[in-house]
Order: sequence, then structure tokens, then C-alpha cells
Amino acid sequence: MTHEVEELFKRQLRAWQQLAKGVEGLAQAKTRSVRIDWFDIFIRHIPHRIASTTASVDRESVAKRPCFLCAENLPSEEEGLQFDENFTIYCNPFPIVDHHLTIAHREHGSQRIANLFGNMLDLAAALAGYFVVYNGPECGASAPDHMHFQAGSPVLFPIAHDTAGMTGVTIPNYARNVFLLRGRDRSGLIDRMDRAIDLLANTTGKRQEPLVNIAAFHERGEWVTYLFPRRKHRPEVFHTGELMVSPASIDLCGIFVVPRAQDFERITGEAIAGIFREVTLPDDQFREVAAKLESKC
Repeated sequence: MTHEVEELFKRQLRAWQQLAKGVEGLAQAKTRSVRIDWFDIFIRHIPHRIASTTASVDRESVAKRPCFLCAENLPSEEEGLQFDENFTIYCNPFPIVDHHLTIAHREHGSQRIANLFGNMLDLAAALAGYFVVYNGPECGASAPDHMHFQAGSPVLFPIAHDTAGMTGVTIPNYARNVFLLRGRDRSGLIDRMDRAIDLLANTTGKRQEPLVNIAAFHERGEWVTYLFPRRKHRPEVFHTGELMVSPASIDLCGIFVVPRAQDFERITGEAIAGIFREVTLPDDQFREVAAKLESKC
């Protein structure tokens, strides 16, 4: 599958000017690192991400615009690669990372991970050398009305480096609350993720789907997955206009996107740590869920 994706990128770069412009924009993006405690966060200034960062994703706004992931609304130059009977792989014209992909469901329907985490694991296994992410409909998905995943090159994927060799369910002193679930057994890992999400739903009272971001990759026969339980979508500095930042899965994995140049220059590691703590699940609720997860792992 990786070879087919590489060929898709080559064809699309030749045929689709918007993608070529996005890839060039990423090549020119500035990146700097900041140290927070024992780990690094990579701040990336990408002006073309401003539309996604500021997207209005309330129900009324979404209903007013055509779905940009439905096949009939795609640009004429855009070509997809069929993954299975449900999902199609596309090149993302507004990339955050190299070889940024969007994997969209063939049918228009709400962004929900229920019964589809197995598809995410299958994508991670098939796309060797990629990571796969899911953004919940209320915490990062700019198309909350159409089920999709994203994927990208892990050349820069800090969380994988940070957690190498870790076997526990949580990551100590990480500025953001996240569950780490590893496994070689697909069905067993699905059961653990389903249990974690169910526990979060009970703890937060969000029964339809708790606010979550998920990332996964597959190497040496093992899936490594990260579940970020959220408290809220955007930090207060976004609403005040102080910083134009709206963290989703890739940001929480250590690549912090800032579309505005002034924010790139002035944002600090301390500010990012504060934002992470603000948008992820409070410590008391996180510890409660972690204890229940660990008792079953």
C-alpha cells in the first residue's frame, strides 16, 4: 500500500496545483523546538493552516457549506486511492507533515470512532512508515459531518520518540494527559480502546462520544496507540485572540501548529504546556479512568 500511496503523490503533484502549492508551503514552513521538562515540542509555522485552525465547526456553520470530503464536491484534479470498501485515501492539500493524507469514508456521515477503530488499526498496519490520527467531532475535526482519518510521515513524530520503551498506560509528567495502549492482538486492542472510551463517556457524561483525539502507528508487529481525552476544544487564548492555536491530534503528538508569524515568534514552552493542560482531561478524572484501565490491562 505504501508504494501505491507514493505513486498517488507523484501523480497528484503533477496534476493538482493546489496540492503542489501546499507541499511547497510546508517545505518553506519554519520549525523550532522548545524543551518542556524532559521532552521537546516542535512549533511549526504553517500559514496555510489558518483556515483549519479557525474553522467554524458548530452545527449551523457546518450545515451551510457543502461537505468538502464528499466525492461529488472534490476538485476535478483530485484523485483517490481505494483502501477498502469503506475508505479512500487522498493527498491533503494543506499539509502539516510530509505526505499528509486524508482518508475519507465513502458515505457522508458523522465523525464517530465507534466501530471504526479497527479500520484505523488496519490503516496503520497497511501504511508502513506512516502514523494515523483521528480527531473527534468536537476537538479538531474540521469536517465533523464526514467520517475521516488523517495520516502522515513520522519523520517528525515526537511522541513516538518520547514513549519508546514505555509499557505503562499513562505517560508521567507529560504536560498533557494521554493513555498509551500497545498490542499485537487487533481484537484485544480494540476491546481496550472501546473500554477506555466507554469509561471516559461515563466519567465526563458525554455519552454519544467523549472528546477524544487518537493517534496510532504499527511497527515490528505491534500497534502503538495514543488516546488523548479532552476537556475542551480550544484554549482561552484562542477566544481572546492572544494566540491563534487550536490543538488537535498532531499538535498533541508534539508538532504544535501556529499559522500566524507573531505567534510562532512569541509562544513559549510554558504557554504550550498550559494549553495542553487546559484542553486535556483534568488530572482527577484522568487518574480515575487510568486506575480502571490498569486494573484490566
